[in-house]
Amino acid sequence: QVQLVESGGGLVQAGGSLRLSCAASGRTFSNYNMGWFRQAPGKEREFVARISWSSGRIYYADSVKGRFTISRDNAKITVYLQMDNLKPEDSAVYYCGAWGAGTDYWGQGTQVTISS
Repeated sequence: QVQLVESGGGLVQAGGSLRLSCAASGRTFSNYNMGWFRQAPGKEREFVARISWSSGRIYYADSVKGRFTISRDNAKITVYLQMDNLKPEDSAVYYCGAWGAGTDYWGQGTQVTISS
């Protein structure tokens, strides 16, 4: 059974930092992309960042470039999202996902709240 388990969300003040983790298990992800989406109340789920498990290529949404950093630990099959200089508009539920080869998997989400 494939599982993606997120952790690291919380409440911080604007300008602060948080580090999200996503631990994956249940299969190999060598041909998958893994990354983060977020959804704020009343809004569509939006892409944040992704990393190719095979090539390591990284993409970011324009809204987070220069502030967020995605990385991975191959041995732990874990993806991280370091979020710096956080803004109130970054508040959302953050979801970890793995997608490729016609399938996708998602975590349960972790709440990130930024106070102004």
